[in-house]
Amino acid sequence: MIQAFANVARPLLEHSLIRRVRRNHALEHATVHMLTRKLKNLRVAGRASDSGFVLMGDIPTDAVEKAAHEALTRLQRGEHKLAIHPNCGTNLVTTGVMSTMAATIGLSVGSNTRRFSADRFSLTLMLTILALIVSQPLGMRIQELITTKGDPGDLEIIEINRREINWFGHKMVMHHIATRRG
Repeated sequence: MIQAFANVARPLLEHSLIRRVRRNHALEHATVHMLTRKLKNLRVAGRASDSGFVLMGDIPTDAVEKAAHEALTRLQRGEHKLAIHPNCGTNLVTTGVMSTMAATIGLSVGSNTRRFSADRFSLTLMLTILALIVSQPLGMRIQELITTKGDPGDLEIIEINRREINWFGHKMVMHHIATRRG
C-alpha cells in the first residue's frame, strides 16, 4: 500500500525542492547514526529542510563535522539504509495516527450505549497494541519510500555552523549543516 502511494506520488516526491528535503533528511539520519557509534548516551534531535539540516544537542562541533562527512560518503557509496532511523518523527507520527485510529474504532464499537463496558475497553486496548506493533515497520517503510531519499545524488555539505541559544534558562547547542544541490 505504501509502495503504491509512493509510486503515484513519485512526480511530487521527485520535485527538486522536495527531493532536496528528502535527501537532507536522509543525511540527517545517517549523521545521527554515525554520531551514535562514536558518542555514548547521545541525545539529539534534528530537522531537515531544502538547505540542509539542524541537529540540536550538546555535541562537539568536530564530531558533527566528521559524522556528517562520513555519512555523506557512505550514502554516496550505496549505504542507503543509513537514511532510515528508528527515532524519526515519521515513526512517531505513524504511531500516533495508527494508535488514535485504533482507539477511535475500539471506543466507537457499541457506542450507542453510554455505559462503559469491559468488552469495549479490551477491544480498544487490543486494537491499540496491534497498531503500536504494526506502526514500527510501517513508519520505517514510509521513511524509506516517502520522507527520505537514501541516494544523495550530487548533494554536498558546504558548511557547518554551531550556535548556542538560551532556551528557558538552559543552554541549547544547535548545529546547522548547510548543503547545496541534491
